[in-house]
Amino acid sequence: MSSLAPRAPATATAPSPAEPLAHQVLAGLAQHRIATTSQLRRMLRPAGTRQLMSRVLNRLRSDGFVDCTVLPDANRTRTHAWYLTPEGARLTRDLPILRGRPPHPITSRTAASLKTPHTLAVVRAHLAFAEDARRLGHEHGPWDWTPEISHSIGDGERLVADAVMYYTVTDSEHRRKLRAFVEIDRSTMSSERLAVKLIEYARLFHYEAQPAGRRKQTSPGPTWLRWYPVFPRILFILTGTTRTRLEHRINDLQAMTAQHPLVASLAREVRLAAATLEDLEHHSPTQNVWTPLTNGTPRPWTDL
Repeated sequence: MSSLAPRAPATATAPSPAEPLAHQVLAGLAQHRIATTSQLRRMLRPAGTRQLMSRVLNRLRSDGFVDCTVLPDANRTRTHAWYLTPEGARLTRDLPILRGRPPHPITSRTAASLKTPHTLAVVRAHLAFAEDARRLGHEHGPWDWTPEISHSIGDGERLVADAVMYYTVTDSEHRRKLRAFVEIDRSTMSSERLAVKLIEYARLFHYEAQPAGRRKQTSPGPTWLRWYPVFPRILFILTGTTRTRLEHRINDLQAMTAQHPLVASLAREVRLAAATLEDLEHHSPTQNVWTPLTNGTPRPWTDL
């Protein structure tokens, strides 16, 4: 059983401008752990200026609620990545919008320096979906993306998803609620280790927890049903190397899907796909940029 049950998704596509921006910044950093000034502006005030966001962040820093680390940049510009201080984390702990969030914010410069590259890539992926949703009139905002959700998969082991995404497709007559586990790959691990993540998801799909000390009499159903009405689709987002190598990594994910019996069983029930982060940013997640892991032509993630 997971100790970090996903919360119910929010329905607003963006925070209300009536809410104090400083409060939204604190909540955004508690939710996403690290974000740059530009990312926070795009997330919380897409129509606002960078100067507005900088003023709020500098005031919160003066009050001791946030701090930042300066990112290395080949262009010699100073890009700040912001995170909560312990005092800021304490203030946000009981916010209703964050109920059920994984309780491990980043609250030191050392931790930030270690976590920054991966965490910022996760935020980049979220912003690609959020900005696309805003353009299309769909529902997906800052609180509909929960990083680092953990679930038991048995034998004392856990699967930790980089994020769980909640997304509502809307048109004039229908609303379609979608959910996805999101895995961000920066090409820092071997292709084989990345593909093994599919086995972990297959184990979660089939895992049924049993009460301790009791014989199995009736099946309570898979554990994931405690949090999801249907098993979320699984989206791999790749970056960090050349296009050719990214395509090879996608091929390895497809091979694992075809060859491993447990993953093949998962693929018959759950939509699996991969795309590059650059394609999401340069085109959009709802363009034909997603390669199904069961083979097939590229398509939007909403049409898998």
